[in-house]
Amino acid sequence: MISYLIGKLVYKSPTEIILDVNGVGYSLNISLTTSEKFSTSNGQIKVYTYLHVREDNLQLYGFADEVERDLFRLLISVTGIGPKIAQGMLSGMTPVELKNAIQKADIPALTSLQGIGRKTAERIVLELKDKLGKNDIDISTIISSPGSKLQIDAINALVSLGYNRMSAENAVKSVLRETSSEQINLEELVRLSLRHTSK
Repeated sequence: MISYLIGKLVYKSPTEIILDVNGVGYSLNISLTTSEKFSTSNGQIKVYTYLHVREDNLQLYGFADEVERDLFRLLISVTGIGPKIAQGMLSGMTPVELKNAIQKADIPALTSLQGIGRKTAERIVLELKDKLGKNDIDISTIISSPGSKLQIDAINALVSLGYNRMSAENAVKSVLRETSSEQINLEELVRLSLRHTSK
């Protein structure tokens, strides 16, 4: 099991990073929370990892801290929640928001996330409510460059999370109509857009 990697960040999008570790490039799937934390990273970074093994595929997931990775592991322990859905949940809400929603049994908040119906939300609350700790998680917010690149990057991130392009474009445009692109970063734009989309 790969517990963490230390290397140079050579590529980053809202849902993926490539980390150069001694000349080997590791591609890691990440959430928006992790993407935010790595927004200002230069030089070497430490990425906590989870390796998802299937018969036909190996997928490496990366996290800025152990708290988010632990929450990810708890989520995928719930029946019907795979790594992709867990990544989407951690992109639709920050870990602290998600933790609070589970602890308060906030079903409407949970069902607003991609791939989460009422029965699944109730199962998450039932199985995880008592397992979650009470430590808050600090999330840094870095303002991204405004303009069309911000919009394009947000749409591409939504598509990579499983949404069709038309829904992604409509959601991003809706958010940008309500919020100035100069006052929002890429990760927050994608997070808000997740709440406007239908897969």
